Amino acid sequence: MFAGTCPSELADAPLKIPGRARARGEIRASFTAIGERTRLGRLHEHDGLRLRFPRTARGCEAVLVNTAGGVIGGDHAKLSFDCGPHTDVMLTTQAAEKIYRAQSRLDDDRACIEVTLKVGEAARAEWLPQETILFDQANLRRKLEVDMAASASVTLLESIVFGRMAMGEHSLTGSLHDRWRVRREDRLIFAEDLRLANNITDVLDRPACGAGARAAATLLHVSPDAPQRLDAIRDVLESAGCESGASALNGFVVVRLLSASPEKVRSAILLLLNLLRDRDAPRVWN
Repeated sequence: MFAGTCPSELADAPLKIPGRARARGEIRASFTAIGERTRLGRLHEHDGLRLRFPRTARGCEAVLVNTAGGVIGGDHAKLSFDCGPHTDVMLTTQAAEKIYRAQSRLDDDRACIEVTLKVGEAARAEWLPQETILFDQANLRRKLEVDMAASASVTLLESIVFGRMAMGEHSLTGSLHDRWRVRREDRLIFAEDLRLANNITDVLDRPACGAGARAAATLLHVSPDAPQRLDAIRDVLESAGCESGASALNGFVVVRLLSASPEKVRSAILLLLNLLRDRDAPRVWN
């Protein structure tokens, strides 16, 4: 979620970015409960990443802003959030994140985004970024790691749009590695690695993989009552207009969405968030 130079100059031109120009952004934030309110404790912002806090009636809403406007090969963003006991924190992004093409698929030209959440007793934390848009020849590695208390509630979302469809970019090559690890009371309860490389659209067009999908999303809801929400989630998905599935296991529900239409995936996400959050979707999503 990060870039080191002007994205408009990178969209249609080969990248020749010296190592010293690559960005190393970081956000470190902690949140604490004071009475019934959740307040920002400490905040560290570095190199183009900012966190902003719109006023909300409930909880604390934190909006990540990437002042560079996108991500290029070699950029590295580290985002760490510590949600203390009894806090209520929702984390989102100002807009969809654009991943521009890299010079190569070598490790030095890979964009890296690392997100870490620590969630205390009886806390509620939500990681709800808007879509990630992969440009042709993007090279992205993304990691999401969560350590939560047994009594905490966590909702995690990542959605991806494959190619700039509005620009007629329907064929996509590149590399994507998406890694999730969720631990509850130091015990691993959810682990997933998604790897797509080379001709990504060929993989997405296979009937057993994407059947022509150009947008995908994973939503994970972990809470003591998560399995009891499965039937309601499936009822919502019936009218979502996407290829979808939902499963419950070990105190969490995981939902998958696929569609040739990014708009349909987004609409389905909003329906699910309204169900799971018992409040409106983040205002910046509108």
